This record gives sequence, structure tokens and C-alpha cells, in this order.
Amino acid sequence: MTTAPDPDLGIVDALAQLSFLVQNTLARTADADDLSLVQTRLLGVLRDREPGMRELATLLDLDKSSVTGLVDRAERRGLVQRVPSREDRRMAHVRLTTAGRDVVDRVTAAFDQEVENIVAPLGRDDRDALRRLATRVLAARAETTGVELVPTAPRP
Repeated sequence: MTTAPDPDLGIVDALAQLSFLVQNTLARTADADDLSLVQTRLLGVLRDREPGMRELATLLDLDKSSVTGLVDRAERRGLVQRVPSREDRRMAHVRLTTAGRDVVDRVTAAFDQEVENIVAPLGRDDRDALRRLATRVLAARAETTGVELVPTAPRP
């Protein structure tokens, strides 16, 4: 039996379809915990940082009023809490609660498994290359937007 060559979708179509696949997988995974995609993004950002509202708006690429409502709803569910800034008491940082951390851990584990299934057809070298290339694209984007891809400062 011969295997047909992989189709060439072109960079735009390939990345768009891969993005749809990953986003739909994340949405399906998050739905098990009754989370929307944007709520899941919020919790994902809070896994490794405790940003202020302005920084959170930048990280999520949302306006500040949308972020306020998003944090309010997550706070009502007991997933996040606002904590006063040590530097400026007029400001608050947002952090995961224990319940929020549990949800993040559960969704992350399920999503990790789903992504592993998606990339299963790739060999180790191709998976490593995909990771490096995706990281390079995201790092370049982070540099142009001024958003830290990985937090460099310890959480407050």
C-alpha cells in the first residue's frame, strides 16, 4: 500500500485550519467545566502570573471594561480573586483561587492530552520543529506588542 503525499494547503490555509482545530479542541475541553473560550484564556493567563487589570486587558487583547466583567463573573464563581497591589493600593491584581487552580489543572491536563492526539501523526523531530517554529513566531509577535510571552518577574 502506498501513501499519498501530504497536500500543500499553503501557509495561510494550513495555519487557519490548525488554529480552528486547536481552538475548537480547547473550547470543547473547557466546556466540560462550563467555561467559555475567553474564560479559559483568562484562567490560562493567571496560571503563572498575577496581572493588574490593564495588563490583563493587554494579555487577553480585550478592552478594560470587558476584562472587568470577565473578572467579575470568574470572581462570582470563586475561580479568581482581586488582591490589592503592594505598590499601589488603588490597583488590584487578579489571582487564581484554589478552586480556580483546580479548574486550570483539570482543563490543562485534558487539553494537553487532546493536543498530544492532534500531533500524534508527527514524529519526534517534526513535533520539536513545530514547537520551535511556533515559539519563534509567538516570541516575535510578543516583542512587537510588548507582551511578555513568559513572565520574567516572580508573581506578586
